[in-house]
Amino acid sequence: MDSVAVGAYWEANAAEWTRQSRAGLDVYRDALNTPAFLAMLPLVEGLTGLDIGCGEGTNTRQVAARAAKMTAVDIAPTFIAHAEASEAADPRGIDYKVADAALLPFDEATFDFATAFMSMMDVADQQTALKEAFRVLKPGGFFQFSILHPCFVPPVRRNIRSANGEPVAVEIADYFRRTNGDVDTWHFSSLPKEEREGIEPFRVPRFHRTMSDWVSMCVAAGFAIEAFGEPMADEALAAREPVVADTRIAPIFLHIRLRKQG
Repeated sequence: MDSVAVGAYWEANAAEWTRQSRAGLDVYRDALNTPAFLAMLPLVEGLTGLDIGCGEGTNTRQVAARAAKMTAVDIAPTFIAHAEASEAADPRGIDYKVADAALLPFDEATFDFATAFMSMMDVADQQTALKEAFRVLKPGGFFQFSILHPCFVPPVRRNIRSANGEPVAVEIADYFRRTNGDVDTWHFSSLPKEEREGIEPFRVPRFHRTMSDWVSMCVAAGFAIEAFGEPMADEALAAREPVVADTRIAPIFLHIRLRKQG
């Protein structure tokens, strides 16, 4: 599957994804994944940043709130339209553009840093996207991104729960099966069951790569690997938001920070 086909899937998802995520249904993002990502992010005050695969802009706005001058791109025009509407209503100084992560419309050495919240695993040509991120960064700049954890969210994953519904284990399979656009069909787990019959599920192409694939691609792009993060809900968060309690068994997300050495 190429980037044109991937973009079509995300354009089809974009309007409903925006509605549901802004209604608070993306609990993994809001309660755990984004806060952990931001906790790992270096100081960005006064820096120029690029958010790659920004979706409807919620995470970009949180980085901009840290006094960074942000530009953001996404392959889906409807996502960009929603992001621009938020910017018009509450300006954060963010410039949004429709663009492919593997063909960024910026000159070399334009940005001090780049981010990508849960988008890099959805890119058809991940190696080229990493090289593009490297190209547009200034020497000494960093690129921090989050993905589904390749070790614990391979093509086959199943949560195993106790009789009272508590997560106790995770079953995984097909770790070494690299996928090239296999389409996953799903709803946000927080979407009430009674609403699901009337709402089309999201259809998301998957491009699973192993952990060693990711390390090799990062290094081949020219980066030095600086930090890893594996968000886990603490007891209080798991009690407050039970949907994220399975991250106490095994991580779902992997955060990676890379550095373009200068």
